[in-house]
Amino acid sequence: MNGSFTNTLYTNDNLFILNGLNSNWVDLIYLDPPFNSKRFYSAPIGSKAAGSSFKDMWTWQDVNEEYLNTLAENYPALTEFIAAAGVMHSKAMAAYLTCMAQRIVEMHRVLKDTGSLYLHCDPTASHYLKALLDELFGRKNFRNEIIWCYKRPSAPKQRQLPRLHDVIFWYSKGDTWTFNGDNIRVPYAQSSMDRAGYAANASKMTDGGIVELKDGGKLPEDWWDIPMLKGNSKESTGYPTQKPLALLHRIIKASSNEGDIVMDPFCGCATTCVAAQQLGRKWIGIDIEKQAVSILIERLSNDAGLFKDFVHTSLIPQRTDIRFEAPSAPVKERLYKEQNGLCNACGSAFDIRNLETDHIIPKAKGGGDYYENYQLLCSSCNKIKGDRPMEYLRLKIETRKKLLKEKITFGE
Repeated sequence: MNGSFTNTLYTNDNLFILNGLNSNWVDLIYLDPPFNSKRFYSAPIGSKAAGSSFKDMWTWQDVNEEYLNTLAENYPALTEFIAAAGVMHSKAMAAYLTCMAQRIVEMHRVLKDTGSLYLHCDPTASHYLKALLDELFGRKNFRNEIIWCYKRPSAPKQRQLPRLHDVIFWYSKGDTWTFNGDNIRVPYAQSSMDRAGYAANASKMTDGGIVELKDGGKLPEDWWDIPMLKGNSKESTGYPTQKPLALLHRIIKASSNEGDIVMDPFCGCATTCVAAQQLGRKWIGIDIEKQAVSILIERLSNDAGLFKDFVHTSLIPQRTDIRFEAPSAPVKERLYKEQNGLCNACGSAFDIRNLETDHIIPKAKGGGDYYENYQLLCSSCNKIKGDRPMEYLRLKIETRKKLLKEKITFGE
């Protein structure tokens, strides 16, 4: 399967799926990932999403190790920041930020130069994620910190203010981006309506001129008062952390046009997919929870009338925007020159005939047969690595070096 399918739900690790999608292809990405809240979420029995669950607790076992070396090589300042977060907060936070960084790097790649990314989070990790996005997207491309505020009863014997807002960071990829302000206007307050047409009571923003109100209303501020879903809401599926369609409608209307491609790499119960379809956009949903399939089919069939065009697969797509090459002799010769005749793991020098072509990212985890994913390893390193990630091999090599050093030091 190539990387050019839309209106598709992928049920697999989103890192592997993202790795197989074409570059500069998606117009808008919205993600509502886990927040590292140390909680376990599950849908109630009897709801549409019954059986769906996920843990929002992170450890280094959740990190895809084959991508770690690339992250460290390309973003050294970011890896130092993540290490510092591990000291200031916890090892779990460092693992969480590493997982998010690995995926956002790929989201940035697949996003068009005119595209936008909206990352939905809460105060648990929002400040760390903001620094991460500044590094990966560039701080000059930060557009807004949107506060989604909502109401619900406060807990008895509350000893602090109720936490009733989420944070949504909006970044553009470049200097030009889609913003359809007229599509998301909201009604004016009565006080504004009362000032319309009068210069004497005009805001300073009009420089003393007559207050002119737009027919469609005003642009919303960067705080959005949109109600949370209630359990008895018609659109509620019971899925943990489900967001209201009204929230996604506003984001999609603001930062995409009809026919554009909208992606949600943590699509859950498919609210983004449903909203995109309702607004005439193409979409891609990714979720590792297979329960999402039945929910998505039901929601798209009932709410968006899409079922006949809907594709579901767990297969990893293959990019079509790069040249695929079999590991032939010319490819091996190019790699040999680039690696200066050294094994890419142990660093030992070999004749070309003693080096073997290997995939940096295993094909089973999104790697493909293209030049950038090839390396040369000596037969010993390649045998140790097998179909495992490079970090496994590097760990083995470092362990062997330490043992050898101890043997020399202590004369054993």
